[in-house]
Amino acid sequence: MDGRASRLNSLRESIAQLEGEKFQMEVEVEEIRSKLQLDPSIIVNRHIRLLHEYNEVKDTAQGLLGLIADARGVRQAEVEREFGVKEGD
Repeated sequence: MDGRASRLNSLRESIAQLEGEKFQMEVEVEEIRSKLQLDPSIIVNRHIRLLHEYNEVKDTAQGLLGLIADARGVRQAEVEREFGVKEGD
């Protein structure tokens, strides 16, 4: 029985050690989570919303540049150059 008791005590010590390690890992996870500014899905949704806003503003600007070009009787590319709009803008 001494062998079984010794093995049982050894297993209990291992369990206690593993529980301590688990607790430390949980503490580390909470520290990392607290450092995160936002949930990733919130960040993604924000970026999508901002891209939609950007596209709306860009479409409006291109429309205005088109109106200016029509009013002047020139190509829109000429008006874009005048206002410093580059091809990638």
